[in-house]
Amino acid sequence: GDSWGIFTFLCAALCNLPALPALNCTEELGAGQSIQKTYDLTRYLEHQLRTLAGTYLNYLGPPFNEPDFNPPRLARAERVPSATVDLDLWRGLTDNARLAANYRAYSRLLCYLRALDGQAGTAELRHRLGHFCSSLQGLVLSIASVMSSLGYPLPAGPAAPPAPPGTTVAPNDFLKKMDDFWLLKELQTWLWRSAKDFNRLKKKVPPAVVTLRLEARGF
Repeated sequence: GDSWGIFTFLCAALCNLPALPALNCTEELGAGQSIQKTYDLTRYLEHQLRTLAGTYLNYLGPPFNEPDFNPPRLARAERVPSATVDLDLWRGLTDNARLAANYRAYSRLLCYLRALDGQAGTAELRHRLGHFCSSLQGLVLSIASVMSSLGYPLPAGPAAPPAPPGTTVAPNDFLKKMDDFWLLKELQTWLWRSAKDFNRLKKKVPPAVVTLRLEARGF
């Protein structure tokens, strides 16, 4: 009947159509996206550290959990990478130098934090430290990804990881707590500065490129 005739006509028309271009969208994952992800992770870690630091300083007790407690940095704390560098000097470094400094610092800070995780006295604190260490490990890997995408080599690390503060017995419990206090304080400053670094860097690097490709396909 009429239905069969219409069906036959449509089949014949389709068979005689020329090859039509098919539109594919391929996203090239470039440096811009890696930088954005690293920036987002840095801001997330800043938020996470505020909660962790509050819990850990309460665990240390007074005077470490008092808002105005600001002791001088002791020689023992010099093992922890310091972020207290003149801002103009820091901004005058190349992108490669700043990224390498961030990579080295977080690699060492992660080592120290894992030592704290093994010493934490409560299950809740161990859980928070473990979660934070996992996130910080992600930041180290993310910085490595940014460096790779920009064509920068990873900095050579030390032959052996530095000894965490907890592996060297402090003369007394107060000095041990001072080590922990300075570790958290320096980590907070590193994250604050890194967020600014990656925010500036993402403005210099174009976002991920979206490539449109035409492919001829026939029926």
